[in-house]
This record gives sequence, structure tokens and C-alpha cells, in this order.
Amino acid sequence: MSYKHILVAVDLTADSAILLQKAAKLAAALDAKLSLIHIDVSYAELYTGLIDINLANAQQKLADEGHQRLQALQDGIDYPVHKSLVGAGDLSDEICEAIHEQHVDLVVCGHHQDFWSKILSSAKQLINVTPVDLLMVPLDS
Repeated sequence: MSYKHILVAVDLTADSAILLQKAAKLAAALDAKLSLIHIDVSYAELYTGLIDINLANAQQKLADEGHQRLQALQDGIDYPVHKSLVGAGDLSDEICEAIHEQHVDLVVCGHHQDFWSKILSSAKQLINVTPVDLLMVPLDS
């Protein structure tokens, strides 16, 4: 199977650069489009009571910072990035929405093989809902 559009899910840690390098090499070999996505936690979903911050401003600031950090990641590879997406909310929902809207046929994400990842794994969430192929890259813990 030849993939035409690869979406790389990054968490903006140092491991994101490793993940993006691998995905860029795969995209280059397949002559596929390469896009990035980062999902920020939505403050609105974390708090149920009254809070003393402006959610719209806080989320906009996080989105702006996310775009800047995605740009820095892009600058570190020798392959063009088709789209850089920053979302907020549920990881699975946001990635599935991006898959449909951007016509993605492969999602690349990293997975730490440590104690905490056995308990709290975003990779497990994606495995259960992603409607396209998923490439799981093991990352050193």
C-alpha cells in the first residue's frame, strides 16, 4: 500500500523531533504529503466550577505557542510540511476529525514503553478509534 498523506501526532517534547524525522523519511520515500498535529488539553474540559481566567485568551495563547513550536520542528527537517494543525480537546476526536478533513491515510505517533504509559496511554486511545492505518513508533523512556 502506498500512503498519500501522513499525519504526525506530536506532543512538542524532544521526542517529537525524532518522530518527525522518521515520518519525513517515510513521506519522502513514498512521495506523500506530510502534516503535523498537536492537541492541547482544553481548559474548559478540566474545570467544572468557576475559574478566574479568560479561557478564550488562554486557549489562543496555547494555540499560538503550539504553532510556533510546530514551526521549530518543521525547520529541523528536509521535507515540506503540508499542514500544521493545533487542536484542543479530546485527542482521539481531534485526530479523527483531522483525518477526515485532511484526507489522511496514515497516522504516525510515538509511544513510550515505560510504567506510566502502561497505565495512561494516548496510543491505546488512538488504536481503538483511528479509521486509518496507525504507525506506532517506540520512544526511549
